[in-house]
Amino acid sequence: MLAFPNAKINLGLYIVEKRPDGFHNLETIFFPIPWKDILEVVPAKGAVSTLHTTGISIDAPAEKNLAFKAYHLLADRYHLPPVDIYLHKVVPFGAGLGGGSSDAAHMLLLLNSLYSLNIATDTLKKYAAILGSDCPFFIDNTPSLATGRGEILSPADVNLTGYRIVLVKPSFGISTPEAFAGIKPQTPEVKLVDALKKPISTWRDSIKNDFEHHLFVKYPLLEEIKNALYDAGAAYASMSGSGSTMYGIFDKDISFNFDGCTIFTATL
Repeated sequence: MLAFPNAKINLGLYIVEKRPDGFHNLETIFFPIPWKDILEVVPAKGAVSTLHTTGISIDAPAEKNLAFKAYHLLADRYHLPPVDIYLHKVVPFGAGLGGGSSDAAHMLLLLNSLYSLNIATDTLKKYAAILGSDCPFFIDNTPSLATGRGEILSPADVNLTGYRIVLVKPSFGISTPEAFAGIKPQTPEVKLVDALKKPISTWRDSIKNDFEHHLFVKYPLLEEIKNALYDAGAAYASMSGSGSTMYGIFDKDISFNFDGCTIFTATL
């Protein structure tokens, strides 16, 4: 059985406060985009489950892969037989696009369908939250306001149908601990849901990503890319999540290049 785990971008990202458990409460809009991995699950040829990866090289053992963890999470609870997992990685790592989280969530969905487990959506989201803070988003996979650690979701009325998106991924990634090391939690000046109700032409001045302030200092290239996207006519440009991908949203067809970077362009 096949699935195509898609990426997401963050429309705005505010780190509101640090929690007693060491995590941070945030406020953001998760928005799905059509940059996708390929995930296949088939009954195992042998006696144990295996993970086979192609595409972007994954420099980590199978035990640390979120899709593999997702299989074991359900296998332990529902006594599933062993499977062979084939994962073709297209969405880059350390990019702020949620690629690994999407792989995990789509694994839960695949297994639920493949073995007719009839797990309710809310329960799948609870399982997904065990795997990662933004994993539950990919269960419904629709624009969502995320609060808490990112696992508390509610529908977001954001329609970008027909707009073009350009994603620019430099050769480097940014780890979550590195990104959070420079964060100073604060309450946003403008409520995100209110700012998003206004025309996209106003977002540049009202919708922020809190990670940009200190990461632009450490990685000036990111600010250069953002400025280049605006110079190319983007209606809105931002960093996605806490990773190194910059994106621009355009109301026209666009051909964009930036030396040394991976470029992905799609219609939303």
